[in-house]
Amino acid sequence: MKFNYSQICFEILKDLPKRQKDVLLRRFGLRSKAGKRETLESIGKSMNVTRERVRQIERDGFLGLKSEVKNSSVVFQFLQECLKKKGGLKREEALLEELGGQKEKNQIYFLLTLSENFQRFAETEDFYSLWTLGQNYLLKAEKVLTSIYSKLKKFGKPATFNGLKSFGLVNQNTLASCLEVSRKIQRNSEGFYGLKEWPEINPRGVKDKAYIVFKKEKRPLHFNEVASLLEKALPQTVHNELIKDPRFVLVGRGLYALQEWGYEQGYVKDVIYKILKEAKGPLSKEDVLAKVLKQRMVKENTILLNLNNNQYFSKTPEGGYTIKEA
Repeated sequence: MKFNYSQICFEILKDLPKRQKDVLLRRFGLRSKAGKRETLESIGKSMNVTRERVRQIERDGFLGLKSEVKNSSVVFQFLQECLKKKGGLKREEALLEELGGQKEKNQIYFLLTLSENFQRFAETEDFYSLWTLGQNYLLKAEKVLTSIYSKLKKFGKPATFNGLKSFGLVNQNTLASCLEVSRKIQRNSEGFYGLKEWPEINPRGVKDKAYIVFKKEKRPLHFNEVASLLEKALPQTVHNELIKDPRFVLVGRGLYALQEWGYEQGYVKDVIYKILKEAKGPLSKEDVLAKVLKQRMVKENTILLNLNNNQYFSKTPEGGYTIKEA
């Protein structure tokens, strides 16, 4: 069903006293070609009255429009049905765009404000500005989002919309609306949902963007390759960021991997030391090589040079290697 919302607003306002009509037109941007909503203060200055007086004129105007809401019941029923299909609530920006497009956003905002069937909630730390069919819908959304937040945090990584649907909390439309109004759970450019503080969802700076590259590639990368995949990043900048961030481990000459993949910080000597310390007994040269090569992408000779450093390691008569006793 299509409506000419501008015409509907004009019909609703046409019998109001001139001053009340003028204030409402300006407050909701219904007359301006640019669609700009004016503040109480700016209107008051132009009318040479206080902002509180403008507020009173606006309130009187709304009181005079109660009968007009009943006369235009069809359009208000339509708006109510639209919101009901979305689970009873929707983010303000998206709702106005969906119903009014670029040209009639202000008209939709005015009509929603006019009817007691719709309730607006201003932006908070948890939610974007939104409209509902009543506070109960917001309370339900809070419960749904609290549950999703908890499960995502436990899951530890972003999920698809279908993955969230598998939680079985609400139907698809309601879930979409809940996610849309949330500021704690956000969607990235690839369509995955996660906590807003996660770098995969809200990357901040080169190091977070590099982290996403590693997660996508799922393999160690040279810092030059990371810079190339980030397009505008300079190789030296990438190298400087990676070497300072504990999420990344230098595993070879210019090669980095993620610590969460099981790689550990330190030089080759440190890796050998940890391997021998955790061993229940001496390890053969071959065992040490195999274990170190799982942690570092270096030449075998580099490992052997470190292994034969008698300041740290000892060779047993049987040919095994252990940590040198202090």
